Amino acid sequence: MTAASRPATILEVAHLAGVSKTSVSRYYSGERERLSATMQERISAAAEQVGYHPNPLARSLKGGPSGLVGMLVADIRNPFSVAIMHGLEQACRQAGLSLMVCNSDNDPDQERQQLAMMSSWRIEGLVVNAAGCHSDALRQFVTSGTPVVLLDRSLADVQVDEVGLDNTAAIDMAIDHLVAQGYSRLLYITEPPAQASSRQARLARFESRCAGQGLDATILCTELHDQQALDQRLRALAPVVSHARPAILCANGQVTLAVAHRMRALDLRSGEIGLIGIDELDWCGLTEPGITTLAQPTDAIGQAAIDCLRTRQHDRSADRQYRAFAPQLIQRGSTQPPASH
Repeated sequence: MTAASRPATILEVAHLAGVSKTSVSRYYSGERERLSATMQERISAAAEQVGYHPNPLARSLKGGPSGLVGMLVADIRNPFSVAIMHGLEQACRQAGLSLMVCNSDNDPDQERQQLAMMSSWRIEGLVVNAAGCHSDALRQFVTSGTPVVLLDRSLADVQVDEVGLDNTAAIDMAIDHLVAQGYSRLLYITEPPAQASSRQARLARFESRCAGQGLDATILCTELHDQQALDQRLRALAPVVSHARPAILCANGQVTLAVAHRMRALDLRSGEIGLIGIDELDWCGLTEPGITTLAQPTDAIGQAAIDCLRTRQHDRSADRQYRAFAPQLIQRGSTQPPASH
């Protein structure tokens, strides 16, 4: 193999950058903070010049750090999961790590297999955003010294760091906005909450907040493919528009999408019937009159997850962290009642 065709080595990068092989290794193993900014720039430039690309598998087989962070998601089609992946990948890149994503398609058996696979790859940390994740498997990661972060999930029998949305703040912000806009009958629509702690928290807060404030509120827990149940509840709102000003609060982006589709099919106008959803989706600002949302700071959440993993890597006895982020209200026409005549 000629010099031009063979893979560049870490030693070549070190020689060209004028640094030690250990420094280059630290640059690619999640320890960049131990290097000066100038040294990092020299290593990056040298690696680009010689075409060096680290091999995580080779490093892990040698017993060294793999430079890999694993992420397990329940449904990769969920817009929230995609947005969080972007935030995590950005944070990993800045830390000299690589993100490996596994999608379980909401299949518990698939989750179990993927957790076993990631364990064999000697990942340096695991971020979990899956509904039915196995507590025993997660405890094995923790016992082996692999940091675990639950993202938008909580498991009572697994004591690990958690990051995600401040669900209480999100529900309060949505209700405050709807009431301020003059809506007086609220319908909360959520997928069945049994396997998702975030759904449970949002539902519980909606119930307690509406009861405490004496609001006229109802709840629909339904699978999104159950079009009949959704249509029946939406049709019931039409007759009360003139005197009650009903509004719908959607528990997440997938619910918002399903409700928007059915409202259009049933010729129900948003604004007359208020509509607000947790999660900001790209299309929410494109439909007329635009859908009001509560945007999650997904990049900040992803960064926080990586920060938790790295803190735990350096200090396994550090206090357990729970970091909750407030959403941002993005107001559009779907919560702007038409002017009275």
